[in-house]
Amino acid sequence: MYPERFSNLPAHAWPRLRALLDVSEGGGPAIHMTIGEPKHAFPAWVTDVISENAAGFNSYPPNDGSPELRQAIADFVKRRYGVPVNADTQVMALNGTREGLYNAVMALCPETKGGQKPAILMPNPFYQVYMIAALSATADPIMVPATVETGHLPEFAGLSEDVLNCATAAYICSPANPQGAVASREYWRDLINLAEKYDFKIFADECYSEIYRDTPPVGALQVAQEMGTDLNRVVIFHSLSKRSNLPGLRSGFVASGAENIREIKQLRNYAGAPLPLPLQAAAAAVWNDEAHVIENRRLYVEKYELADRMLGNVPGYASPDAGFFLWLPVENDEAAAVKLWRETGVRVLPGGYLAQDYNGVNPGQGYIRAAMVAPKAETARGIELIRDCLYPQ
Repeated sequence: MYPERFSNLPAHAWPRLRALLDVSEGGGPAIHMTIGEPKHAFPAWVTDVISENAAGFNSYPPNDGSPELRQAIADFVKRRYGVPVNADTQVMALNGTREGLYNAVMALCPETKGGQKPAILMPNPFYQVYMIAALSATADPIMVPATVETGHLPEFAGLSEDVLNCATAAYICSPANPQGAVASREYWRDLINLAEKYDFKIFADECYSEIYRDTPPVGALQVAQEMGTDLNRVVIFHSLSKRSNLPGLRSGFVASGAENIREIKQLRNYAGAPLPLPLQAAAAAVWNDEAHVIENRRLYVEKYELADRMLGNVPGYASPDAGFFLWLPVENDEAAAVKLWRETGVRVLPGGYLAQDYNGVNPGQGYIRAAMVAPKAETARGIELIRDCLYPQ
């Protein structure tokens, strides 16, 4: 016997991709543009910090994060968003943000709302953990199209009163994965007002917040403070994976009002997996440093400009505002990915693998996602091959 709520899960994106592409030989040396795994160099001193604190491997790490790490996180939130948060009561270190995005539903969303089955709202396309968190809590995952017509951000206000009255939380990713769209201050205000009206929480996935062109994306907690909203209305999630090219360090955090963090910490006491202390020491040092982040961002801006030059004439091409993905229009996403692999050796992800059908339409199927995470020369070669293969002039 197995849980019925997981019995009809669609195949995950990566097994689907392997089944699609690995039946054929690549048409050249493989260029991997599928997964968003940063390949820029992380700060060289990180390994020194880990080595200097290696004795910490002999101790169980604190569940909530060491005082030094929590303070570094609080300092980052104040520096970046101007929001003073208490390092003891309003932040918690995470073992990667996926853990936090999942457990937020477990800790904060009630089993019923108004006597009805709860609903968890999310963009479509979406990060897959949003859906599985909703299903784990036996809530209905409500997938709201984020398309070119909506500025690649979901219009939650367009949902019916019945759905909104059942909503207990709404996931929103800004900058968006995969489209690179950035929620404006007005978007956040409208969403916070909607959440206040219908009494649901906002789970703001801001993992790509430090990769942008010129203007830092506004944050959900920042706007909540400006509006005088109770910070328990908004829960933000951040990571060193993209900001600092440290996906393997698994350092993320969640920040919110003290009541929310109390509940999240309580769940973590029973089911948490904190970072080892030497890694927490390294994470604290990295959260405290901005110089490497500025350099990292400069490298991505160079690749934005590369993509704009090479793909700017492609009909429907939209230069990303932030993040490191290209969301490229194609007639058939799977066919385009197969053609690209067979003819050039470039591997990309069909957009439909990041979305689910909504009224019989999958809003990702007309796109491929290409990650610009490799060094500049390899990224340029990959973009060139995509252009010549899929968009010949």
